[in-house]
Amino acid sequence: MSQLVALSALSRCGSRLALSNAGGAAACRPYSGARRLTGGFYKPFLLGSAALVGATVAGFGLSRSRAVLAAKSVRTPAERDQRELNEILQKCKHFMSDPVTDINKLLENKDDMRTKMELLVMDVQADVCKALAEVDGGQTFKVDRWHRKEGGGGISCVLQDGKVFEKAGVNVSVVFGNLSEEATKQMRSRGKSLKSKDGKLPFCAMGVSSVIHPKNPHIPTIHFNYRYFEIEEADGHKSWWFGGGTDLTPTYLNKDDAIHFHKTLKEACDKHDQSYYPTFKKWCDDYFTIKHRGERRGVGGIFFDDLDSPSAEGLFGFVQSCAKAVVPCYIPIVKKHLHDSYTPEEKAWQQLRRGRYVEFNLVYDRGTKFGLATPGSRIESILMSLPLTARWEYMHDPAKGTKEAEIIEVLKNPKDWVH
Repeated sequence: MSQLVALSALSRCGSRLALSNAGGAAACRPYSGARRLTGGFYKPFLLGSAALVGATVAGFGLSRSRAVLAAKSVRTPAERDQRELNEILQKCKHFMSDPVTDINKLLENKDDMRTKMELLVMDVQADVCKALAEVDGGQTFKVDRWHRKEGGGGISCVLQDGKVFEKAGVNVSVVFGNLSEEATKQMRSRGKSLKSKDGKLPFCAMGVSSVIHPKNPHIPTIHFNYRYFEIEEADGHKSWWFGGGTDLTPTYLNKDDAIHFHKTLKEACDKHDQSYYPTFKKWCDDYFTIKHRGERRGVGGIFFDDLDSPSAEGLFGFVQSCAKAVVPCYIPIVKKHLHDSYTPEEKAWQQLRRGRYVEFNLVYDRGTKFGLATPGSRIESILMSLPLTARWEYMHDPAKGTKEAEIIEVLKNPKDWVH
């Protein structure tokens, strides 16, 4: 009974609800298109707990005593008013699935940064998935909820072998527990002085990450990731920080695309601090370097990590602006090249460039390394970033003056795209 009746019956939260009248067991099924609603349950929540009881009994045939229990499960303390409750449930309607964290816990900790960040990453996941599904002709994402026995879980949304996208994945993870020794070592190597107790470091991490690989070599690949970390040290002190970024990896250079992409991200950054874009643009160019190849992975974007000042609220607003810029910086580019023709040779070049993408992700990417070093991590979700197909050729070197050589020049020497 508990939250599932209240949450799924009223807000639906991107899931379909199945109730057994005899046993009262509830099960959520993944989102698979437009949601149908019986009994008119979207509106009544504003009527309060009394309406909830009546709606529950009328809609699902539950006994009055069980309905009262359902009502009590969402009856809130005095300080949690109906408006705040409704705001969270309204957000849930947009999501691809129920939140990872229990809805009652989110309500109890509505002002906590963990709650704010979880709701944001769920919202961004839904925004991006729905925009991609629309441009791909109404294709359906597979929505896969997973649980981590050490603490937390996630929601992986994957569209594979679509009309436009060969593989598009948008993951949300909300995990907690104790950092592994390898993960702790990785963080300390970045200058973090983390004091463990009996070798343990409690942590909480949440974020949204995505990689989108189109079929057409004239549509670029995009990657984005926005995350929040908390670590409790031995003395009880809590360290926190934000990280993330968005970057573009074209197979062939289109200067107008690169300019649009960077200007959109710059506008998001400038809302908060005009020093952010140039700082995080350079950080992106430096971070996404395939060192053994002497080239960048793509034409860049923004990247930042370990941000813990000036304030958590200020940085949350910045992260929110950047995450919300993903759709407007990318979808117009996809639509522009949707019907571009391409040759077998151009497709082969795309496969070679994807090979470079794989090299960076498996050798250098912090997120991949952290995931693989964290006990109980879901490997399928971590390696979702890899394309379905890629290619390596021995000693391949594009001829001078070709379009292939043009993109290599930009990858070796990053450009300023906004001035």
